[in-house]
Amino acid sequence: MRLTQFSNFAIRVLMYAALKGPTPSAVPEMARAYGISYDHLKKVAAELCRLGYLETVRGRAGGVRLAKPPAAIGIGEVIRLTEGAGNLVECFDLSTNGCPLPAVCQLRRALQEALSAFFAVLDRYTLADFVSAPDALAPLLGLDRHGELATTPGNGRPQKTAGGDECAAPRLA
Repeated sequence: MRLTQFSNFAIRVLMYAALKGPTPSAVPEMARAYGISYDHLKKVAAELCRLGYLETVRGRAGGVRLAKPPAAIGIGEVIRLTEGAGNLVECFDLSTNGCPLPAVCQLRRALQEALSAFFAVLDRYTLADFVSAPDALAPLLGLDRHGELATTPGNGRPQKTAGGDECAAPRLA
């Protein structure tokens, strides 16, 4: 099974928010930390807000933060919700299946079994498991061991980014 970039980014956003704790994270801050597109990450954050994993904090120091404890966020559930229907092949959806073999095909059965095993493993993990080594993770994302923005090498001041509208639906041009 191959995860979409959207699901990958969703897990990364949740990890970043978990490392920050109650301190809000602005999407531009997360985009810089991961070196990924702000526009794409804003869509991911908006979906995570819609799903109830993130909440918005408005204001100058606003952004998003976890809406529930990391131990209450199941990785399997997040992946299921961000991946969509989960049809690996067309025969998983019998209403649109064009294959003449569904009644006797063993590939469909094997793939369904594999997908179930894949999610069974992911269901054993929570977000808390993914951020259980904050001292190792935080510096890789430009955070100190307390989840605060680390100082920049150039000026020694913390990087601050205004936020607070990250849960708003992305505007279409």
